[in-house]
Amino acid sequence: MSTESTARLARPGRTVRTVVSHVLLGLVALLFLAPVLYAVATALKPPGETFTSPPSLMGSELRWRNFADVFDYLPFQRFILNGLLVATVGTVVVLAASSLGAYAFARLRWRGREGLFVVFLATLMVPQEVLVVPMFILMQEFGWVNSFQALIFPWAFTAFGTFLLRQFFRGIPYELQEAATLDGCSPLRTFLSVMLPIARPALGVLAVFTFINYWNSFLWPLITVNDINSLGTVPVGLSLFFGQNGDHWHLVMAASVISLVPTLLLLIALQKHLVKGIAATGIAGR
Repeated sequence: MSTESTARLARPGRTVRTVVSHVLLGLVALLFLAPVLYAVATALKPPGETFTSPPSLMGSELRWRNFADVFDYLPFQRFILNGLLVATVGTVVVLAASSLGAYAFARLRWRGREGLFVVFLATLMVPQEVLVVPMFILMQEFGWVNSFQALIFPWAFTAFGTFLLRQFFRGIPYELQEAATLDGCSPLRTFLSVMLPIARPALGVLAVFTFINYWNSFLWPLITVNDINSLGTVPVGLSLFFGQNGDHWHLVMAASVISLVPTLLLLIALQKHLVKGIAATGIAGR
């Protein structure tokens, strides 16, 4: 039997496997999307139909007014602007600090580099809840309590971003660095002109993870912010829908759907870099 005949016979089996794999992927995607779809459906229900017996996915009407009521009930637009400011500035600081640290650990040769990196990496095993009290005392000493500085800088210097970019930098051929050195580039110029442009996919991955972490942070803003109406972020603002005046679940769901928009836009904008970065950081380290 010729090779062409064998390929023709194997094609139906391959088609069946492709269809089955796509169906399974669709079911998994639907499983992950189910909470989002339920949140959207609840956000469109009238106030008295959030919890009904028996439960229903849709209400008696699609109440789009709920999304406008979110901004009438609380200064939610302020929370969104604060969250965008904190997440954007925090992401920029993390990218700058992590890329410089990763370059030093991956490409520069100095005594004690590997041992210090192990100690630096071990900080990932310390949970955030353990660091909250000493970090709050440090913010008091700096006079940063109830300020944007306290929301941004304490968590901008972590080992995760440095580790991620270090693995990527180690996968870049040393010949590029040596060629830049022969051309008269200093280590800093090599970092800025050679390493950073190549590391854009990894930087995109780190930017997405960092932005989402800042955007979804709840415990630290709740502790450090006293003037919630002026400095509160989105997660803290969501908690204000529960109080003495009752629990407004339809507004909570509407606000939650609104809060998904910035991260969704970021994922769409950096989708290409995200896919490339995850693939590259997964195979490049050594």
